[in-house]
Amino acid sequence: MRKAKLFNVMVASASALSLAACSGSGTPETTAPSETTTTAAVTEAPATEASAAEDETTEAQGPVTYDAKGSGYGGELNLKVTIDGDTITDLELGDHHETNVVMDRAFPVIRERILEANTPVVDSVTAATFSSYAVKAAVADAMTQAGMEVENITMATKGPEKEAKTLDDVTADIVVVGGGPSGLAAAITAKQANKDAYVLVVEKMDILSGNGKFDMNFYDLINSQAQKAAGNEKWTVNQVENFIEAKSAAGDDEARVKVWAEQENVLDAWLRDMGVELDYNYSAMNHMAKEDQYAGEVIQAGMEECAKELGIEIRTGTKGIDLIMEEGRCAGVSVENNDNESYAVRAQYTIIATGGFCSSKELLAEYAPGYEVLNTSNQMGTTGDFVKVFEANGFKMEQMDNVRVFPNIIVPRRDLTGGADLSLLVNKEGARFISENAGGLNLGTTIQAQTDGAVFSITDKTGYDSFYRIRKHVGLGYYSQGETLAELAEALGIDPAGLEQTVADFNEAVESETEDELLGEVASRPLDAEGPYYGVRIEAANHMTKGGVSCNENAQVLYEDGSVVEGLYAAGEVTWQSGGYSQSVAFGRVAGEQAATNLR
Repeated sequence: MRKAKLFNVMVASASALSLAACSGSGTPETTAPSETTTTAAVTEAPATEASAAEDETTEAQGPVTYDAKGSGYGGELNLKVTIDGDTITDLELGDHHETNVVMDRAFPVIRERILEANTPVVDSVTAATFSSYAVKAAVADAMTQAGMEVENITMATKGPEKEAKTLDDVTADIVVVGGGPSGLAAAITAKQANKDAYVLVVEKMDILSGNGKFDMNFYDLINSQAQKAAGNEKWTVNQVENFIEAKSAAGDDEARVKVWAEQENVLDAWLRDMGVELDYNYSAMNHMAKEDQYAGEVIQAGMEECAKELGIEIRTGTKGIDLIMEEGRCAGVSVENNDNESYAVRAQYTIIATGGFCSSKELLAEYAPGYEVLNTSNQMGTTGDFVKVFEANGFKMEQMDNVRVFPNIIVPRRDLTGGADLSLLVNKEGARFISENAGGLNLGTTIQAQTDGAVFSITDKTGYDSFYRIRKHVGLGYYSQGETLAELAEALGIDPAGLEQTVADFNEAVESETEDELLGEVASRPLDAEGPYYGVRIEAANHMTKGGVSCNENAQVLYEDGSVVEGLYAAGEVTWQSGGYSQSVAFGRVAGEQAATNLR
């Protein structure tokens, strides 16, 4: 067989790596996807493992394009691979079932790596491990069709080890550590406030936007055009005062709540200025882009494009390691990149926006004991990289045992689901076992205690119609369906008789207005008497760690005694904050504006 030019063979271990964040983060399977299926080449000439003479003919005929397949997180991925002689010259993505908010960001990166190295034996794109595997395996498939030698591609396949190097210091005006919602908001606002500032963003993942790109809902937003169009007067008239009153007992101090309210009041206009339109308002302060389009994918794509247009330098695959502290002031951050290069970024102001620690079992066990047994719906970068750095420098930490558990994520995908006006939780026996209104760690461990840890969320056509998230997941094929409860039970592996009896008992209680034993109240309505019915296996998962480093209303990090750490800001899930997505963006903006305004 012919050998690819520049081909470097490495022995890679066969252990599977995790994928974060596929559609609501994306849970890794416990086993790697199946190996690729070889397909016929779409070419002017067939590919064969041929004699030397045939080899020369193939090389002489010019570029040949092969249809190849790989198995990704969502299933089969199709790729057109063009090979000219022994050189891979082009990769064109075809039909696939990967999450677009991941694949749109990851494919250009993995494509560039493969073309540059002329081999699929390259590092996967962090935060897109399964999708990277699919592309690399498809390229190997095409190379095999072309009669080229290529090693077996596994989930653990990576590029050659790189020699460690220490580079010269980099000097910036403002360095932002983390390219998620709060980090991008900080960088954009800083650049808008001071167009001459050198703003540098470092992000340890190979793609941007953290978990925000998967979020359906941008909540806690006030004074939006969508609210005005909907006549939602509470949040468009005296909206700042109403917001402060609503959040007065949330846990943030009074000064931060006031700033938070003021930021939420202008976020819609700020987003619209960069072309991000959240036109669907539902249930008070909740927003989507459209009735059938998630907010996160639009917001994060808009912020990434805006950062690019503003000329903000973004270095992905670059992890913040430690703070540079000089006489009590932060003077920058030490970083290390995927090329095994380490250097210092010295800056007048540093903004930490690295997220929480949902993906660190060790930190969960230490700070929120018990929660480490649950899976997470958050993306793989939430490993609490700066928790120990903050502690070592004597910074104030708050609410470290405060974890938000999301009650329904799809097994094994990890997409957030639920939201129907009625759904029943049943185990493999078809029996209900806990209130559908239950939450927190108790829900998670109770689910794990069921037979095989298997629990299913069941709804009907009325429930399907009541919430877009379920309609989307049914359309994507994540849910099983049945015209009867028995058909649904068969598809899910539930005892049919048990499910039918459970639903009959539930409906009888509703019709007789009897208090439901598990709900502790009269259920809102019965399950539809006729199908179709929909069901999916679910688990409860750690969605956010709420605790983190303490900051004041200006997003300045605080020492344990409450004094300000000069030169250092933080925003988002790395801090203690009672809210989530939009609060992360709000205080990212605060940090960016404060840093830019205070530049010497």
